[in-house]
Amino acid sequence: MTATAKIDRPEAQDDARPLASALRTIRTEIDGLEALHEALGNGLGTPFATAVRTIAGAKGRVIVTGVGKSGHVGAKIAATLASTGTPASFVHATEAAHGDLGMITDADVVLALSWSGETQELASIIGYTRRFSVPLVAITSRADSALGSAADILLQLPKVEEACPHGLAPTSSTILQMATGDALAIALLEGRGFTAQDFRVYHPGGRLGASLQHARDIMHGQDALPLTTPETSMGEAIVLITQKGFGVLGVVDADGRLIGIITDGDLRRHLSPDFLDKTVGDVMTRSPKSVAPNMLLASTMEFLNSQSITSVFVVEDGMPVGILHLHDLLRHGVA
Repeated sequence: MTATAKIDRPEAQDDARPLASALRTIRTEIDGLEALHEALGNGLGTPFATAVRTIAGAKGRVIVTGVGKSGHVGAKIAATLASTGTPASFVHATEAAHGDLGMITDADVVLALSWSGETQELASIIGYTRRFSVPLVAITSRADSALGSAADILLQLPKVEEACPHGLAPTSSTILQMATGDALAIALLEGRGFTAQDFRVYHPGGRLGASLQHARDIMHGQDALPLTTPETSMGEAIVLITQKGFGVLGVVDADGRLIGIITDGDLRRHLSPDFLDKTVGDVMTRSPKSVAPNMLLASTMEFLNSQSITSVFVVEDGMPVGILHLHDLLRHGVA
């Protein structure tokens, strides 16, 4: 007989310690974000707006740069800018001194990140922007630093407490840098009227790409539509529902406009001994819910969930032009 080792569960008080640490970390970072929010309404807002105008007016790209944790944040900011319609690239400050300065043109804007503003590796990029009059936007906590002093536009972040108990690991500081980058990206997005359709151009793949398609892109067309008229007998209607396989039957008037729908709920509510003698007009639900051909699939999924339905007609100018089933959305990766 094999002996099973007994594994003691840690005491509840031991479980509480990491939770308390997590709560303290999040609270500290929230405090940092609140300080940034206050700063934007009290002085930081003016250079922020100038940075947005400068970037929006640039003929080239935004060159984001930094090293260490600021570099990681910078790479994410560059990706966010690019994916929301602002051409951007990340250039590592160290690599810049070994040839990558050639990636920066006088049509670009450089966005440099350094919490201290004294990062030695940034010297070559700072010097390059001064030499060739490339606009330099700095995100730093020190106005009197090498980066802060050289910048054309200074986004001075409030000095906040790091969540690290030793005050060493970048935590709150990187959160503020990231939030500032996100704020720039969204302000630029809104300024140019960047739409969900524009967003789709940069995100064609995966679940996000699927969500940004429209109902017309995946709907079943005219040949598949389960349609009938109010005069049809319920006996014939049941055959049609079964044949089409959507679990619903649309009802159109003489002009082809959708005026009603029959669902399994309607069938249950009207079930009676003379059920098959009734007409579709007797059983249908009038003014059925529908979606437009240009509705995003993400919105269509939300609509189906909110209405607790599995099929919906796609209607244009009152006419049914397609039908969508919940399974169609799931097959295309919309969830």
